[in-house]
Parts: sequence; structure tokens; C-alpha cells
Amino acid sequence: MKYFHTVFLLWAVLLAGCAQNPSGTGSGSPKTSEGPLRVGLVFDVGGRGDRAFNDLAYSGLEQAKKELGVDFIYVEPGGEGGEREAALRQMADDPEIGMVIGVGLLFSEDITALAGEYPSKKFACVDYMPVKGAALPSNLSGMTFEEKKGSFLAGALAGLMTRSNTVGFIGGMDSGIIRKFETGFREGVHFVNPRATLISGFIGMTGSAFANPAKGRELALGQYGRGADIIYQAAGASGLGVLEAAGETGRLVICTDCDPETLKDSRILGSMTKAVDRSVFSTVASAADGSFEGGRAVVYGLDDRYTDLVYSVSNKDRIPPSVLGRIEALRTKILSGEIALDETAALR
Repeated sequence: MKYFHTVFLLWAVLLAGCAQNPSGTGSGSPKTSEGPLRVGLVFDVGGRGDRAFNDLAYSGLEQAKKELGVDFIYVEPGGEGGEREAALRQMADDPEIGMVIGVGLLFSEDITALAGEYPSKKFACVDYMPVKGAALPSNLSGMTFEEKKGSFLAGALAGLMTRSNTVGFIGGMDSGIIRKFETGFREGVHFVNPRATLISGFIGMTGSAFANPAKGRELALGQYGRGADIIYQAAGASGLGVLEAAGETGRLVICTDCDPETLKDSRILGSMTKAVDRSVFSTVASAADGSFEGGRAVVYGLDDRYTDLVYSVSNKDRIPPSVLGRIEALRTKILSGEIALDETAALR
């Protein structure tokens, strides 16, 4: 993946993206107001090729292109924030782009401000975190998921499957949303296995924590060395390092946002998935057909399996039917309210 370190290069990539017809990034021809919707997407840290979050967002755009005739361009910013805001702004300035999407919680503040500056343009943000004291502009849709509920199920899977009675958690950037993963996982583990020990760690305090596989491997080897036989990782591209450590030690991983191909990996026990592809597609579709509604955060939750726990193709047969049944029973109790999980607690 490539990272671009100047505003000039960012815009050059955007322009180049318009000509990359084979990859689904646009036809290269300028669009008129009567033409198809053009969407500009800015990836999260880690960019394309993370085999997870960013790739799912791209897949949603590809589906919109195929099924709806939507055109799109994209960019992969580097840095800790300046380039991300610059990429969003360049897209907002482009009169041919009708919708701008930021992928990841790190975009929340910048995209809220830009939506206020460009009221005639539609904006959307995946994993939107409410900006304290700021209302969502009427042209901004925040896409949110029930990470705590999905992670609770992941924790239950780990708590029921661990043989060492020690499991681990590795998060990327120490932030409110990633804390939702950690607390949900912790509560799920202890709900089914009160005697289990959880070792928890975070890769860093900034966005670069999602793009540091070497650190992910280092933390995972440390947790496996302390007895963990299953690690739940919510670390973006840094999670590739956790998978590497699992291969070196013969231990298991529960991932987040795995695509179907990745789920064939025998090191993976399961994955807590957020249907970023489906949510991006539905949001783009609403902009294309005129039904887009901004000014609110849309929850893509457990009830319709936008947030879900899925199992590895290679390892599902190793999970006893009694465990699978227990997890589905827990899902039913969460949906009924018998098990109450506060999705907002870690965000306060």
C-alpha cells in the first residue's frame, strides 16, 4: 500500500484514481450533474489490503458501482491527521463528487466540520464517534455498530474454547470504540467462564497503531508466552502481526472484520464482523436514489447481523455443537434484553 505525504500528492492520487477503470475507481471521464453519482472515499490508517475494515469498505463501493452504476475514487492517506483532512477537503471541493465517505473513527471530527462547510454535499463516516458538543449536520450520516455486543459473543467463544483458562485481547489505538471491543470481550469471557484470566493490551495512542504489524506480533507473542491460547484482536492491519504470532506458536486468534477468504485461515477461530461493505452500499444507494437522511447516527446492529460473530471455515468443525448452541442462545438473550450491554459506556 502507498502513503502520500503532501497535499499535492494526495490530489494527484485522486486524479489518477479517476482513470483507473479496471480497478473500479472511476471511468476517467468527467461527470455532469445528470450523470451517475460519484463517491469519494478516504481510507482509514492501514489502507487497502488490510484484509478487513478498509477492504470491506472498498467492496461496498465496488458493489455500488456494479449494481447501481455509481462511480468512485479513493485515496489512502498517511500521517496522523493533516493528510486525512486534506484528502477529505479536496474531495469536498470537487464539484463532480456528490458524496464523501471517511472510513474510521479518526475521521469523525474532520468530517463533521467539513459537512458544515459544504452543506450541499453529502457526507458519511464509518465508525462515527459523536463530536462532544456538536450536533450531526443534516448532510452527514454516521455509521455505527454494536461492537460491544459482538465482542461479548467473541468473548463467550474464547471463554468456552480456552484450554489454558487464559485469553488475550490486543487493540489498535486506545480509544473509546476499541475499548468497546475490549470491555465486551471481557464481559463475554467472564460470563461463561468466571475463572478465566484476561491479558489485555493496546498497540498505541494514535492512528498509526492500526498499521503496525510488528508491534501486533510483539504483543501477541508476549500474551501467548504468558499462557494465552486464544487472542481477540481489534487492531486493523496491525492484526496481521497477531496472526503471524499465532502461526509461530500454534495458538488461535479471534479477529475482527475478516473477509470470507481470510476466514479460511486455520489460525482463526472466528471473527467479530461489522458489515462495513453492506452499510457503505446501503448509504451510497440512499444517496443515489434520493432517500439519504443525514443528521443522525445509524446503528447497524446485532439484530439484522450487520454486527455478527462468524466462524472460521477451517476451524468450525473444531467448535463443539454445544458451544455453537450456547453462543446462539446468548445472542437471543442479548436481543431480548435479558443480557443488557451498554454500547455507550466506553465512549463517555
